Amino acid sequence: MLDDVRLLVVEDEIDLADAIARGLRRERYAVDVAYDGETAINRLMGNAYDLVCLDWNLPDVDGWSICRMIREGEVATIETHPPRVLMLTARDAIEDRISGLDVGADDYLIKPFAFGELMARIRALLRRGTAVSGGVMRVGDLELDDSRHEAFRTGTRLDLTPKEFALLRFFMAHPNEVLSQEKLLEHVWDEFADPFTNTVRVTIGNLRRKLAEVGGEQPIETVARVGYRLKELP
Repeated sequence: MLDDVRLLVVEDEIDLADAIARGLRRERYAVDVAYDGETAINRLMGNAYDLVCLDWNLPDVDGWSICRMIREGEVATIETHPPRVLMLTARDAIEDRISGLDVGADDYLIKPFAFGELMARIRALLRRGTAVSGGVMRVGDLELDDSRHEAFRTGTRLDLTPKEFALLRFFMAHPNEVLSQEKLLEHVWDEFADPFTNTVRVTIGNLRRKLAEVGGEQPIETVARVGYRLKELP
């Protein structure tokens, strides 16, 4: 139930897709939706997702092909690890399940399903994902442990909100790179974030303040009229 976790729901039944998305947002996940395979691929190429709820039967590119593309690296993501894939399908034959798992799906949920079971599967896959990803990132005097959801500066634990944690994680995945406000809004928030809001500036301000409280040079700098950059300090 962390709002820094971003999910993609790929489902061509619009009512079902929207219902799943509403339920997940109530649980404080950031959620994007794609109603067809081509849109799903475009979203995967431009955004980082922790998990994809992927319908098998899509009107253009099917879920089997998209899952294979994720596993074989044909779909680029900005994360250091590919998203987990939860296949959603009405196909309940053993052969279909084996085919889906063999192509790279992490789990398989048969329609119709209860939302509670969907949530339980998602939670289990996200726990598995953080353990597999290695979890620990280090940039200069900053350390972020994804599996424990903890961040430190010079060994001192930072008291961050979920969104501040997600923002710091994104910065640490792109050290010394200038990131525009639009890119931060797109990748750390979700598709429903207001592009005219000051939420990025406010969240960065709060994160900077907490980093400064620990001491040392401020690692997040503003690049005038361009964006922000996390400097890799010694």
